[in-house]
Amino acid sequence: MSHQLTFADSEFNNKRRKTRKEIFLSRMNELMPWDQLEAIIEPFYPKPGKSRRPYPLSTMLRIHCM
Repeated sequence: MSHQLTFADSEFNNKRRKTRKEIFLSRMNELMPWDQLEAIIEPFYPKPGKSRRPYPLSTMLRIHCM
């Protein structure tokens, strides 16, 4: 069952406080040159084949930088 957004929900979402995790992640996205780092690593990152698919490069890069 889908949750319908109410006026109270939308009002609360605008005023809610950002968590430390949200602040950290948004700051990390601003500071890190993700496209450039991915371009450097991409030739060496495993390609999908017959075995298990690798995680997306952008996901793994962000996990390792945390």
